[in-house]
Amino acid sequence: MTQKRGRGFSLIELIIVVAMIMILAAISVPRLLNTVSDINLRYAATNISGLLQAARMSGVRKNTFYTVQPTTLSTGGTGYYAHVQGGSYAVGDPLLPLGSQITAYIGLGSGAPNESTFASGTSSSGLSFAPNAGPDAPSFNARGLPCIGVPATGACPLVPGQGFVMFLSKSSAVGNVSWASIAITPSGHIQIWTSDSAGNWVQRD
Repeated sequence: MTQKRGRGFSLIELIIVVAMIMILAAISVPRLLNTVSDINLRYAATNISGLLQAARMSGVRKNTFYTVQPTTLSTGGTGYYAHVQGGSYAVGDPLLPLGSQITAYIGLGSGAPNESTFASGTSSSGLSFAPNAGPDAPSFNARGLPCIGVPATGACPLVPGQGFVMFLSKSSAVGNVSWASIAITPSGHIQIWTSDSAGNWVQRD
């Protein structure tokens, strides 16, 4: 008997394998990119939460109010820093640069999914308080409670029952936009929330 010579793959078989690989890549790569984008956004939200907590502790320790506010970095990006009584950035102030693809919003009007419901203070899947709606930078008084700082007078009026909310958004490489929120409750507790693809908000801390 004669042995048949070993054959390689035919052109049709190679085309089928390549097509299957391309289909799997088309499904998995966007999901992977969205996952990476979500992780980066949560990382930024955690860092801002830490900066807010540092400002709160500084206010209590130094018996005055501290404010966390945005600034333009020398590189052209945006950063947030904490300073006593809302003054201008000074060398040594805690400074947190944001990634170039992350946009931050203070107060309401960010365009986040279901924002009004989330921040109404009445939703079971949202904040339990009504936050300050304006773009006032969040401050903490000497008792560690959120207040609206007035640098010109050195005062930080406390509005009972009112806190702050910040929203973060980040676009992935495939065009999807991820959202996160940092909330400061009237008692000074800092919460981190994220929005899923359906616009539902989930508390992460």
